[in-house]
Amino acid sequence: MVFRTVAPRMRFIIIILCFVIFIFYFEMRIMKIEDGKRKLELAVARIQLREVDQRRGSSYLPNINTRDLVVIYNRVPKTGSTSFVGVAYDLCKQNGFHVLHINITGNMHALSLKNQFQFVWNVSHWNAMKPALYHGHLAFVDFAQFGVSQRPLYINLIRKPLDRLVSYYYFLRHGDNFRPHLIRRKHGNKMSFDECVKLRQADCDPENMWLQIPFFCGHAAECWIPGNEWALAEAKKNLVNHYFLVGVTEELGDFIKLLEVALPSFFHGASLHYETSNRSHLRRTSQKVDPLPETVAQIQKSHVWKMENELYVYALEQFHYAKKRTLTTKDGGMADKNQQFMYEKIRPK
Repeated sequence: MVFRTVAPRMRFIIIILCFVIFIFYFEMRIMKIEDGKRKLELAVARIQLREVDQRRGSSYLPNINTRDLVVIYNRVPKTGSTSFVGVAYDLCKQNGFHVLHINITGNMHALSLKNQFQFVWNVSHWNAMKPALYHGHLAFVDFAQFGVSQRPLYINLIRKPLDRLVSYYYFLRHGDNFRPHLIRRKHGNKMSFDECVKLRQADCDPENMWLQIPFFCGHAAECWIPGNEWALAEAKKNLVNHYFLVGVTEELGDFIKLLEVALPSFFHGASLHYETSNRSHLRRTSQKVDPLPETVAQIQKSHVWKMENELYVYALEQFHYAKKRTLTTKDGGMADKNQQFMYEKIRPK
């Protein structure tokens, strides 16, 4: 009788004990899962912090994929372009990009409609040459007009219009130190620029300064009409809307530094190379004589000079703004401000 009474009690105790053990085991499993979750969250947080640190570091930018990047330098004659291109040729192998010269028949600065189309499609689809820097004396070509999705980065240099004209005037007569033995078109003509202006000769006609505006304006008919107001407005619009960077000849070193900071995949090491090699004075016009003050005053009365100078001043303002936002003075030179940005509050998680 006693055994029959104890047995149900023992079974009840055993059941209760098993239930307690099960609850304890279940709670332990939950604690382990929660501990694993905390460890996982901590690992994710550490990875995110590492990514933030990489974004903040200067080494993050060169890792951006630029293998398809195309840069076009539609270089204006007599603006220091040979010196700049020399730096690009010296760096292209070590930085892993191609440099290609655009040679147009008869040294013309505008392409036919057929050649514009072919040029745009060649540059856009010649993948074996990417990344690439194309350079040549040609006017701006708007890739959006020709049905391609990829847009190149345009860069350029601009120079004080009278300085550029004087340099070109003597270049045609005496050449330069880059190819000193090449006979130029006006070889043997000893007339100075001052005498030319005084005698109102064609070679020093202020309309000859009408070149930087059409180079930025493009291939519209109005771009090539000296003194055309629409062309100046279009040149300004293209400069701010389609050019990655436009520098000035007088500050070529800072232009190169800005490109090195902004496009390190192309221009890493460019500043040091420019400063320590002979590229800073690669091509200088021989026997160039600065014009007299009265000659300068006469040229500056012209409508074309005023318009070309307006574009130069406009480009200079944009360049100085970009330089102010990007570079700072350090140890007597220019250095990256190292401004950073990051993404946060990303949803959904």
